[in-house]
Amino acid sequence: METVVARFEIRHRRHLGPDGVPAGDLPAFARDPAELVALYRGMVRTRAFDQKAVALQRTGRLGTYASSLGQEAVAVGLAAAMRPDDVFVPAFREHGAQLWRGVTMRELLLYWGGDERGSNFAGPRQDFPVNVPVGSQAPHAAGVALAMRLHGEDRAVVCAFGDGATSKGDVAEALVFAGVWSLPVVFVVNNNQWAISVPRRAQTAAETLAQKAIAAGIPGMQVDGNDVIAVRDAVAEALARARSGGGATVVEAVTYRLGDHTTADDARRYRDDAEVSPHWREEPLPRLRTYLTSLGAWTKAQEDALLAQCRAEVDQAEADYLATPPQDLASIFDHTFAVLPAELARQKAEATGDEP
Repeated sequence: METVVARFEIRHRRHLGPDGVPAGDLPAFARDPAELVALYRGMVRTRAFDQKAVALQRTGRLGTYASSLGQEAVAVGLAAAMRPDDVFVPAFREHGAQLWRGVTMRELLLYWGGDERGSNFAGPRQDFPVNVPVGSQAPHAAGVALAMRLHGEDRAVVCAFGDGATSKGDVAEALVFAGVWSLPVVFVVNNNQWAISVPRRAQTAAETLAQKAIAAGIPGMQVDGNDVIAVRDAVAEALARARSGGGATVVEAVTYRLGDHTTADDARRYRDDAEVSPHWREEPLPRLRTYLTSLGAWTKAQEDALLAQCRAEVDQAEADYLATPPQDLASIFDHTFAVLPAELARQKAEATGDEP
């Protein structure tokens, strides 16, 4: 005899369609045009920074850089759902969230320019720096959430990573720990359909990435990752659950990577325009701008003013970054050991010319 012992489902959430028309009733915060304007400004600012960073890399003034083109709603939406005392543990494509939470453009440019002083951002001090090794930050996020629970703190962790990271053991282990210990952490999967050159269909046979939460005993939900309202709404709901003792959640944000994986990649080698072009009609900025315009909450004059403001800000960040004196050679030995081992001390002395 066989009986059903468990059933599961993954629900998809969308509040604003690609045409800028609401798909049903909007959540309470989205009924305030000022809240939506702030989200739109955050996404436009993110894209302006992105364009500047790519231009700096292409002209040899920045290192390899990971663009967030077309994925701004994921980063801005999750950041808008967080409280200042929450902790953000990013991957490497969440510039919009870091900017929203107070990391400066100059600091981000320093990091991508190879200067680790960019990771020592003025605020928010407890957020983690950019993490490039795929998925390795997920156990860190679980550890931070465990510390919060042990200290009885009323806050939570948000950890972001891409679709490819969900096939890594690091992420699977973090989900297991988050489930077993009922940790206050929200894992946001930026499903942009590509793990570098590997398409989503070749990377996993799972019907959704959100369902990978089920094996860990935690809820999973899927949202339209090009709808910043849906992202903010879903992450806010998951954070409320985490803070109330309900444990972890996986939020899969379905979006699309319109550009290269990084500036070291050429996506034309593995996908053509026919694959990419339809997704430009789904990207997050026009859909929210269209809706705001329909409400009478956004005008061409406001758009022009915002673009000018963002251009001025990124130009100033560029100037500040380029004017920053480089670190001296000895800095590669700093911040690694409390007391340098003898061999490294010898190498530092040799590098600085302080040898006796």
